[in-house]
Parts: sequence; C-alpha cells; structure tokens
Amino acid sequence: MALVTEQPQQRPLSDLTPAELQEFVERKRAAYAALCERGLRLDLTRGKPSSAQLDLADGLAGLPQGHTDADGVDVRNYGGLSGIREIREMFADLLWVEPGQVVAGGNSSLTMMHDTLVMLLLHGGVDSPRPWNREEVVKFVCPVPGYDRHYTMLDSYGIEMLPVEMHTDGPDAAAVEALVKGDPAVKGMWIVPTYANPTGAIISEEVAAMLASMPTAAPDFKIFWDNAYAFHHLTEDEAKGVDILSVASAGGNPHRPIMFASTSKITYAGAGVAFLAASTENVAWYLRHYQYASIGPDKINQLRHVQFFETAQGVRDHMVKHREILAPKFAAVDAALTAELDGLGIATWTKPSGGYFVNLDVIDGTAGRVVELAKAAGIVLTPAGASFPHGHDPRDRNIRLAPSFPVLADVETAMAGVATCVALAAAEELAGRHSATQSTPEGA
Repeated sequence: MALVTEQPQQRPLSDLTPAELQEFVERKRAAYAALCERGLRLDLTRGKPSSAQLDLADGLAGLPQGHTDADGVDVRNYGGLSGIREIREMFADLLWVEPGQVVAGGNSSLTMMHDTLVMLLLHGGVDSPRPWNREEVVKFVCPVPGYDRHYTMLDSYGIEMLPVEMHTDGPDAAAVEALVKGDPAVKGMWIVPTYANPTGAIISEEVAAMLASMPTAAPDFKIFWDNAYAFHHLTEDEAKGVDILSVASAGGNPHRPIMFASTSKITYAGAGVAFLAASTENVAWYLRHYQYASIGPDKINQLRHVQFFETAQGVRDHMVKHREILAPKFAAVDAALTAELDGLGIATWTKPSGGYFVNLDVIDGTAGRVVELAKAAGIVLTPAGASFPHGHDPRDRNIRLAPSFPVLADVETAMAGVATCVALAAAEELAGRHSATQSTPEGA
C-alpha cells in the first residue's frame, strides 16, 4: 500500500532568518518567471455570470406565450409603471415584503438606485425638510470594503463618503451611529446585507435593528439596502435575509430603508428585471417622480420571467443550478490560496457561503504590487483598493477576487498564479523592510 506523505507545514515568513527569506524570494521569483512564460490571458475583474449560468435561462428565449398578464392587460402596450402584478407578487414573497411595497422595473437595479439618489437630491424624500441638493454638503456612510459602483455613483455627484469597517455580521453599527447622530449632513448609507460584495458578510438581525432604529441628526436618513445577492447561495445552508422594512417600521423609521434587487445574476444579466421595495409612501414617492421619465417598464420581459419561473419556489430551485456551477469555483479559490499561502502569515481570505466574491487581504503596502505582478503574468484582477471610496485603500492590502466568469480550469490556473504573486510581493516587502532596518545606524 502506498504511503501518503504530508507536506511540511510552511513557516511564517516573519520567522525566517534573512538568509532563509532571501532564499524564499529567489524561489518565488523563479516560480513567477515560469508563470509569465505560460502566456496566460485570464480575467477575474468583475463578478459576471458565466456562459454556463446564462445558459440556464435560455428557456426565456421562447417566452412569453401570449401577451396578456393575469389582469388581462396587453403587456405590449404603454402603462403599468409599477410593473405587472404577478412578478411583484413573486418577488414580494422572495424579499419578505408585501406586493404593494414593490416596484418592478427594467433590467438594472443600479439604475433604480441612481434614480432614487437623484430624486432625493432634486426633490427630497417623503420625510425631507428640503431637497438634498439645497444642503451645504451631503454625506453617505460607506462600509468598507464594499461595492465600487456604489462609491463611484456617490462620487459623481460630489457626495462625501465616510468609510466604516465591514464586519462579518454587517457594518460597525456603533461607528455608524457615531457618524449619524450629530451630523445632519449624513443623509444615508449603503448596505449589501446578504453575502456582501466583496466580503460575503451577512448582516445580523441585531445589527440591522440598530441601524433601523438608531437616532440620526438628519430626519430623512436613508439606508440603500442593495439585496443583490440574497438568493446566490454557495451551500445548502441558505442565509435568510433580514426583513428590513418590518424591522425599520418596528423601530419607528418606516421610510428609512429602500431595498433594491434584480434577476441580473439569476437569468440574463443584460435582460433581467430590477426591483425596488420600500414603505408604501416611499413607493408612491418614487412612482410620482419616475412618471416623468417613463411610460412603463418592459412588461413583456416581466411576463417572460413570470412564465419561466412560475412561482417563487421556481426561483429558489433555479438558484440551486447556479450553486452547482459556482460552488466548485469558490472551492478552487480556497484550495489554491491554501496550498500556496497557508501558514506563511502573509494573507487572509474569506470563504463565503454565498455571493460572487472572495475578499483577499495581503500584507499592508503590497496589494497594488500583487495586482501589477498578476497583470504582467496575464491575470487581470480588479484594481487594488477598488472596494474603497475613491479607489483608495489606506493600507493597500485589499483585493477583490471574482471567480464566477471563467471556466473552472481557468479559475484554478488563475488562482495558483495569484497566490504566487501574493507570496512574491510579500517576501520582497519583508526582505526590503529587513534590509532597511539593517542599514539604519544604531541609535539613528
């Protein structure tokens, strides 16, 4: 019987002698040179569905059958600004809200977020004393690391961003409360509550309740609750999101949260259905202003989705098929990083139970170098710091990994390469620090 030999456990680089560290650097430089010689062309920049995932929704192409909804309305025509009743009922079930609290729109929830922000700037909300653009300054709380498109949207309107740390159970609620309770310029905050981008964090009931009920200096403070990944489970242990509308209502702030979601990573990314959910007053406010921009959404596409899924359970069953494609890719990320980096003390990474990303933290000051090394080797990553306001990570340590789009074999190849880049960048940094220490005269 063949004997299985265990690989020796790697020692933390910080424990190596200068000679051992230099020898490690040379090994990693050789490994990196071999990586570059492979001529790779791999892209892990965005969390896009793969072709195999998009294929799951090809049944949409033959739908809808007929052109009237359950109320007998011809979906080919104008009208129905809030979307057809069937799809609002279906996703109300999935989002734990009432159908009257849901607006079904076009293909992009990001567009609905943008429109909501602009409406608040131009008109103010249902509880605003004045439009936001009449304030001297507007500020938003931004959990970090977080979703880069949230931050670029705010930046485009000159809104000041206030970073707070994202924990495994949601944003640092105490830090958020400290920012909002004494400053009326702080008008809102972003949250990706379930399988957050990029950490995979899941907000707890306790944190959600604190955010929903905390005192704010601004009477019209808003939580932009971006439920982008609520159904994107990677294990059979499916996280159930917080019913934020009920929690906020119980906390005395029914108009504080505005929820967004979409089918963009469920069916076709470019032809899904987006949703806004909020208090009935907020929904009426949104539709009142949106009526000047649209005479109705793509109701044909909404009916197509209703017929494709049939029920809310149909959506849940469909997401199991996504999980079967995605879970092995996330396992491959963890396997590659573990094989190369475990025990070295130079990196930590998340093992999310859902969502589209793995959050990788490397030695301070080396994230940009890792991305640079990977790009030179033909592996394109999201820019270092992209998950922070203005793209600036003050510690230069955070990298968002997006393994969903490439095929599994390419994910395995890319992540082995990324791990080599992380090890090389860390070893060079530590060797440089040691050299600098040795060259500093005693007592200087």
